[in-house]
Amino acid sequence: MKKISYFTVVAACLIGTAANAGYSDRKFQAEVLEGLDIIGARANVEVIPDAAPGAMGLEVYQTANAVDARDVRMFIPTSMYLRAGAGLTLDFATDKANVGDAEYKTADSYTTQIGLGWNLSSYVRTELDFQEMTLGFSDLHDAQATYQTIGGMLYFDLARRYVQTGDITHRRTFVPFIGVGAAFGHYEFEGMDGANGLVIGAPRATIGFNVMFNDLIGIDIAYQYQMMIGDGFGWNTNGDVANISNVIASFRVNF
Repeated sequence: MKKISYFTVVAACLIGTAANAGYSDRKFQAEVLEGLDIIGARANVEVIPDAAPGAMGLEVYQTANAVDARDVRMFIPTSMYLRAGAGLTLDFATDKANVGDAEYKTADSYTTQIGLGWNLSSYVRTELDFQEMTLGFSDLHDAQATYQTIGGMLYFDLARRYVQTGDITHRRTFVPFIGVGAAFGHYEFEGMDGANGLVIGAPRATIGFNVMFNDLIGIDIAYQYQMMIGDGFGWNTNGDVANISNVIASFRVNF
């Protein structure tokens, strides 16, 4: 009989404890939901039950609402880019062609360019490019020179392309740059017993600036100098070099 009494007391205690525990759980959940409702009303955000209860949750909501997402411009730096464009030859800064003892200025000359680049850092990038340059000459309407070259360039941006502030990276819109490199390829002089052969463009130097329209697309405006080492610049000449200057505009697409 005494054993039955002990069993009854223990069972009653367990049932009471379970009841109190169940009541405490429900009460705790109700208090948390009530707290979240108050936080949602203050922060004017959509409340997800049990998402972030307590004072820490309030701080998270307040921090999220303290900054307008429209005022934050985030940029993820890219590793590569493509560039393509065209330009004009600067006649006053380009050597004249020789035909015997006569010299003729370049005229109606242009170049096209396409390149593949790698961003090594926020300041340094390298690029492989292909250029085709066509030169016409004043008073020589039936003659022209064509250069086709493959080159390598190392560029140094004179301002950081992107600046990191905490966890947010900002992109710079305007970036001036300089570059140095070399090229090699083939040239051909057409008309008046023109010659053709191997050409080396060294040194090649560039100075210009980049303007980004958005995170992926921008435009480069640059002056380019090349010293073309070949079999002369013109006709009936040997062992000469040609100093050629261009202004090139090209679109740059980051990826």
